[in-house]
Amino acid sequence: MTVRAVPNATADGLGDLIVRSAEGDEIAFAQLYDAASPRLFGLVLRVLRDRAQSEEVCQEVFLEIWRTAARFDPDRGSPLTWMMTIAHRKSVDRVRSAEASSRRDTRYIETSHEVEYDVTAEAATASMDGQRVSAALAALAPGQRNALELAYFGGLTHSEVAEKLGVPLGTAKTRIRDGLIKLRVALSSGHDVEFA
Repeated sequence: MTVRAVPNATADGLGDLIVRSAEGDEIAFAQLYDAASPRLFGLVLRVLRDRAQSEEVCQEVFLEIWRTAARFDPDRGSPLTWMMTIAHRKSVDRVRSAEASSRRDTRYIETSHEVEYDVTAEAATASMDGQRVSAALAALAPGQRNALELAYFGGLTHSEVAEKLGVPLGTAKTRIRDGLIKLRVALSSGHDVEFA
């Protein structure tokens, strides 16, 4: 294969390079790149205003030119206009993509931030809940209350509760279970507790 000199960036010269690129001539495509890249890069840079992104988009532009070179029709416009149209479209697509990404990020931040709450109201609610639990525990029979306090506040196992209270294991388990049932009923009803 003979290597031709890079033609001037005339319409005929660029058109010939595009036609040869469409036929798979890599040397012609390299010459097309050398002849047209400064103009295409300038256009992309004016749209994007970011050198690194402009370089990426220019690569995409030339890849598109390589893939679609067979579609170039000299009767519909000049080779440079055809390539500039591709470059402009790719640049605008990048801008739109960046804006959409920014909107998604903003929307995510707006919807995922923690809702502010009133610390005082939360503390008051916790205090009221604590008072209800204390009242419900106080209303239990002494055996149930002692078994629950040892198991849940003391961290003892059922066997240890039975040993500590001096009762059989089955009795300790029954007191804990019955005490929990009474607490659940009292706390879910929201009414004052009257067990004993």
